[in-house]
Amino acid sequence: MKQTHTLAVQRRSTGKSTARSLRRMGLVPGILYGAGITPIPIATRALALRPFLSARETHIIKVSLEEETYDCILKDTAFDPVTDALIHFDLQVVSADRPIEVEVPVVLIGTPIGVTKGGVLEHFAHFLRIECLPSVLPEHIEVDVSAVDIGDSIHVRDLHVPNVRILEHGDTVIVTVVAPTVPEGESGGQ
Repeated sequence: MKQTHTLAVQRRSTGKSTARSLRRMGLVPGILYGAGITPIPIATRALALRPFLSARETHIIKVSLEEETYDCILKDTAFDPVTDALIHFDLQVVSADRPIEVEVPVVLIGTPIGVTKGGVLEHFAHFLRIECLPSVLPEHIEVDVSAVDIGDSIHVRDLHVPNVRILEHGDTVIVTVVAPTVPEGESGGQ
């Protein structure tokens, strides 16, 4: 299932000049929020956030702030458009008895039959929005594509993930295998 990871954060002042100063020191400004708490401006080392930025897993993060600890999910991130450096993050506090909405990555398993016949796999939905309790939050959703032939697709409605409600429309295509295209000017009959 999922692993719990820890992250130490500190309170910070607000304002653009403070945020720039924090970034020069190797820290990333963020916000900690959730039901029942007043939003708290926070900061942490940029390197400490690296494990949570993986596109392949979703984690519960045990956040340590002064004498308090909070179970959180990384809800949002912002990156500099030029340098691609992380410039801000949002942590949402979760409660064990309240469902959460989160995006989780889709991981494809297997080699489609259609690909072995020369078809091309097209992967459309790389993330799915889901709702579940934090205790059953999957790190990712595995989709077995081994039975997909040329012309076949797997849709959201085809998935069955226990204790998880997928919030995407059932007709959303996750993967399909298409016939290979013949380059222009080539024909098989000459």
